[in-house]
Formats: sequence, C-alpha cells, structure tokens
Amino acid sequence: MTKEAILHAATFEFCRNGIGGARVEAIAKRAKANMRLLYAYFGDKNGLYLAVLEHVYTEIRAAEQQLKLDDLDPVAAMRELINFTFTFFGAHQNYIALINNENLQRGRNLRKSRKIADLTLPLVASIENILRRGLAVGLFRSDVDPVQLYVTITAMSYFHVSNRYTLSAMFDKDLGEPDWLEKRRHHALDVIMTWLTAMAAASEGKRQPSAARTPAGAAR
Repeated sequence: MTKEAILHAATFEFCRNGIGGARVEAIAKRAKANMRLLYAYFGDKNGLYLAVLEHVYTEIRAAEQQLKLDDLDPVAAMRELINFTFTFFGAHQNYIALINNENLQRGRNLRKSRKIADLTLPLVASIENILRRGLAVGLFRSDVDPVQLYVTITAMSYFHVSNRYTLSAMFDKDLGEPDWLEKRRHHALDVIMTWLTAMAAASEGKRQPSAARTPAGAAR
C-alpha cells in the first residue's frame, strides 16, 4: 500500500511540476512515507519518474483493453476507440501535462522503458484487426496505416485540451465548455470516420452502376 501511495503522490507531483520541478521530499510528504522507503522502492528520482510514466501508460492501455473492440463490428469498434480516447484525455488532463513534460525531455525517459513499448503492441494489433475486418466487408479504405490512424485519433482528442487556454484566449471562446467539447467530439468522429470510409464508399458507388448494367447487357 505504501508503494502505491508513493506512486500516486509522485504522479501528482510530476504532472504538476515535471521531473525538473518535482521534489522527492514533497512526494514522500504527500505519500506519508519516509524517504528511505521511497529510495528502496524506486532507487532515485529518475527511477520514480519512470515508474510514474509506466503507471500512466499502463492505465491508458488497460482502459483501452476493457473496450473489447474485437467483439464489436468494425465501425462500432472504431467509433468506440475514438470516443474513448477523446473522453479519456478530457478526464485526465494531468496526464497530458505529464506527457507534455516528457516531450520537452524529447522522450528520453520513456525510451528507457521496454514495458511501455510492449504495452502498445496489443493496441496496434487491435486497430489492425478492426481495419482488416472493415476492409473485408467493404466498409474501410485499404490504405490505412494503424499507427498513422491512432496518431490522428490522439491528436484530435489531445490538442484542444493541451492548448485549451491559449486557443480560448485567441478565439475568445472557452474550449473547456461542455457544449463546445461535445461538438468537438462529434467533429472528431465525423472527420475520422468520413476519411476512413470515403474510398470504400466511392468504390462501392462505382461498382453498383456496373452491376446494374450487366443484366441489361445480357438481356440484349
């Protein structure tokens, strides 16, 4: 329990202050743990920070797995993934701060973790499976890279949150207002799903007139 308390306290401190600004003493105090125990569990501040990164990405990936995307039809599965990603980032804005801070570090801490890379493999496999199933029944286009698609989903779920205050000031509009966020969610769904199904729909449209002409030609 003490280890979990330290991890929880460290997540709060690193999300708020980044690895440079967070203090181990503050983490220990928040967790109501002694420094000796903290160092025994995590080695040093960098080890604790890496443990927090792994904890956050484990939580994200575990929540995605709970969606049971492979049990849904391909369109429903893709919509579910988009909705989940959009909602998750909105509900965990502290994680966005942590991820932004790690990007300022050029991902050098995250790259030390084999675990985080391994956690991502099932997600990519699941997206590949959804795309394959959608393509097989003529619903999805054939030129979709699963990683490119997920980066797009993440971007449309993340950017307005990470840049909320500057964009709100620029456009004199509160981008955190619930009605705006709901419209944004629908916009993200429409943009991604329209792109994903566009060429498949066009191909289907080309096939239908041809199929309609065949019987007539045969009759003549």
